[in-house]
Amino acid sequence: MGGHPGTASNKLGRRAFVRSTSGGLAAGYVLQLPALQAAPADEPVEFLVASDTHLGYRDQATAEKQWRAAAKELATLPGDLVLHLGDVVDGGRVQLYATYKEIRDSIGKPVYEIPGNHDPLDEFEKQLGRKLPYAVEHKWLRILLLNNSHLKSHDGFLGDEQLVWLDQQCQQAAAAGQLVVIAMHVPAHKNLHPDRGWYVKPANGQTQLYEILEKHADRVVCLLHGHFHNGVRGWHDHGPLYEMTCPSVLYNLDRKLEEQQAPGFNLPEFRPGLTAFRLSREGLQIRYKPLGVDFSAKKSLDRKKL
Repeated sequence: MGGHPGTASNKLGRRAFVRSTSGGLAAGYVLQLPALQAAPADEPVEFLVASDTHLGYRDQATAEKQWRAAAKELATLPGDLVLHLGDVVDGGRVQLYATYKEIRDSIGKPVYEIPGNHDPLDEFEKQLGRKLPYAVEHKWLRILLLNNSHLKSHDGFLGDEQLVWLDQQCQQAAAAGQLVVIAMHVPAHKNLHPDRGWYVKPANGQTQLYEILEKHADRVVCLLHGHFHNGVRGWHDHGPLYEMTCPSVLYNLDRKLEEQQAPGFNLPEFRPGLTAFRLSREGLQIRYKPLGVDFSAKKSLDRKKL
């Protein structure tokens, strides 16, 4: 399951994971998540994630319709805030940021975006009012939002200034007694066929990033990404850290990763949808919400002994 040999995640095995997540809202899969031991008792944090809306995709109206449907659900689902993990528009169609904002503002909750490889950074920052990188503090959680994408590449890139900022933010979170979630469009985790093969290569900041994450392993809960259009796809082989891509609101593909024994995990759900996160001392719960239907897949990451 993407953990080190002999860890709890490997002991349960791939088939156990699939069974545990396919039974609806009551189903779950339990893993260790040490950082959340520091979470305050009886004060969970809930937030929602949308990603890869790709407004203007193929110059058709489908993406806008999907985002409108997602916004209606985001307005009513439990969650104090929303993260959008990039590719707000498709192919640099900057004229559609206005449409995105009009729909976003109907949600009635704070929405925090990062750009993807389809979002021109200057226009993204100008039209959405976001200056990257930035931090969002909510209760005992600090969410760090970075741009690690380039328009002409599917790979991720982290520069020295971004890495220094990340390290400083983790230090500040520790001083404030906060835990950390990191959001950036492109995964840092190495992935090869049958995966996408898109990630932050060692020459582009991956090595330094993992050094920082190891340094702050008692603070960082997880890394969240978009980009893959592969549902909830994740890895757990860098110490206690979890790294996950979140589903697209527009479309997702089943790459049969579980069948092909690809490292890590992939929830068995690929319809367009949203992700709901609940962080508490008991652990990190992830629920997949396909648009128009009830929650379908769930993964629980916590401190229970297996």
